[in-house]
This record gives sequence, C-alpha cells and structure tokens, in this order.
Amino acid sequence: MIPEVRTDPTDNGGLFIGRRPGTASVRYRALPERRLGMRRTYDKLFAGFLLAVMLLVSFALWGPIPAAWMWIGAQVEHRIGSGSLAIAVSCLGLLLTLLLGLGLLKRLDQFWILVRRAAGYDQRAGKIGTVFAVATVTGVALFALWFVLFAGPGTELFGARR
Repeated sequence: MIPEVRTDPTDNGGLFIGRRPGTASVRYRALPERRLGMRRTYDKLFAGFLLAVMLLVSFALWGPIPAAWMWIGAQVEHRIGSGSLAIAVSCLGLLLTLLLGLGLLKRLDQFWILVRRAAGYDQRAGKIGTVFAVATVTGVALFALWFVLFAGPGTELFGARR
C-alpha cells in the first residue's frame, strides 16, 4: 500500500522545514537489464554519436558562432554605416544564439541519458558539464595559441625586434 503524502503545514508547525512533497530523489524500481546483441551495440554507438554531436555544438559555441556574428555585425556596419547598431546586432544575435545552443545541449544531454539507459547502463546524470569543460579548455587553449602566435605580440614575445 502506498503511504499517503502529508502536505498539511500543521504537521510541522507551519514551517516548511522538511522536503516538499514530490521532490524526493528519483528511485528506479529495478536496475536496467544488460542486453546482449545488436540492439545494445546500436544503443552504445548511438550514445557515442550523441556525445560527439554535443561536443561539436560546444565547440561551435566557442568559435564559429561568435565569428559568424562578428561578420554579420561588420556587414551591418558596412551597409548602414552605424557602428553602434552593428555592435548591438552582433551582441544580441550572439546572446540569443548561445542561449539556443545551450538549450540544444541540454536536450541532447537528456536524450543521451535515455539512450544510455536503453543500452542497459544505470545512467542517472548527464555529461553536459564534462563536454562543455572539454570544449572550454580546448577553445581557450586554441585562442591563446592563435593570439600569441598570429594576432598578438608574436615574435616580440620571444625576443625578436622589428
């Protein structure tokens, strides 16, 4: 028999000290079955593919998307002649695109968890943090290399003079 949920505030003196009803941690009835054969292999490969797509979307948030919005801003400035409008268009477009990209990453992460559970793994947490961290560290390292070697001080950093 299922115990009745107590939601009356007078049970705890009117203070919401305990856990709110319906917010307990998720408990599964049983561990997922470990399947054998082609279906499990397919699910594992599909989960790997989803992880790769998540990584590509994360990398795009650090390079191609900001570069594309900078190009769009430059086109706005060239056609209209207003630098303020170009900066506003670039910043707003970049912000909205990044928010959409993060939403897509979150949905892909939830889907990845479902695919992993279908493959027979006890998957409760996603990999969005790990994927985003890898993309961030890689993006910052590549930017630092580009800045030091090509766009920034270049050879002056290593002792050569112009």
